[in-house]
Amino acid sequence: MGAGGTFRGIKKMGRKRRGKPIHGWLVIDKPSGISSNGIVGRVRRITGAAKVGHGGTLDPLATGLLPLALGEATKTVSYVMEGSKKYRFTIRWGEARNTDDAEGTVTGTSDVRPTKVQIVAVLDRFIGDIEQVPPVFSAIKVDGKRAYELARADQAPEMKSRIVHIENLRLFDMPNADHAVFEVTSGKGAYMRSLARDIAVSLATLGYVSALRRVAVGPFDENDAISLDKLESLGHSAPLLEQLLPVETVLDDIPALALTEIEARKLRRGQAVPVLPVANRSPFKNISQGDVVCAMAEGRLVALAKIKGGEIRPFRVMNF
Repeated sequence: MGAGGTFRGIKKMGRKRRGKPIHGWLVIDKPSGISSNGIVGRVRRITGAAKVGHGGTLDPLATGLLPLALGEATKTVSYVMEGSKKYRFTIRWGEARNTDDAEGTVTGTSDVRPTKVQIVAVLDRFIGDIEQVPPVFSAIKVDGKRAYELARADQAPEMKSRIVHIENLRLFDMPNADHAVFEVTSGKGAYMRSLARDIAVSLATLGYVSALRRVAVGPFDENDAISLDKLESLGHSAPLLEQLLPVETVLDDIPALALTEIEARKLRRGQAVPVLPVANRSPFKNISQGDVVCAMAEGRLVALAKIKGGEIRPFRVMNF
């Protein structure tokens, strides 16, 4: 026996995860006033799913699309995180706030209100790869601590600038002199609060985000979304499961290779299979060394795999 009183050579049984084995994507239309992790907890309770994770944080005040990965879909979250996002946000001109949104305290004021012509004239500066300083109230880690934790303790860190990608930016609406609505498509890591602050500064005024909505993320748009209230009303019923999108929904840009059942069994065991016979059956003829592929069998995702050394080598095996 070992020192802990267990027999050597006998493995302890792993703790089985509680909940239902539900696999796929749910796109929640997040209301304002609740955190992304709060949504995860609510959906776990409503669905009874064993495993739930989100595909990209939204601030508590923000609304819009929050993709949730259930079960084996959690193994594909990175493909949503790396994808583009589309937002609609409102800048309130004339005030700066320490959080760069409506939650914060006022740190400065300005009487300047930019015109439509002035706003449109500066937008090109913020398209492409741009340098951006994240908000002090953000989840970025500084010396091992979240920046917002330091800021709340009156130890606001100096945030380092970084390069982010803005694919598109346009003026969407100007309801009055104090507000302007923008629509933006961005890459990973871009902060709309920082973008709003910097647009205001470029117009010789101050501004903060008074409203923010995410209208698309990765392959998902508003047509895919369901409200929390609707989800609550469905409960554990079959119609709830009809809201689930397949695990492979977020993998549309990755070539899919069809496997035989024998090949699929090998990949499920973590074993590699020769690429040539599979590639010969595939319409994708330009697959090369190092490429990531979706290994499929009977229309279901078996594994995410890499082509290496003439083999298909699984690195994310789906267990459903």
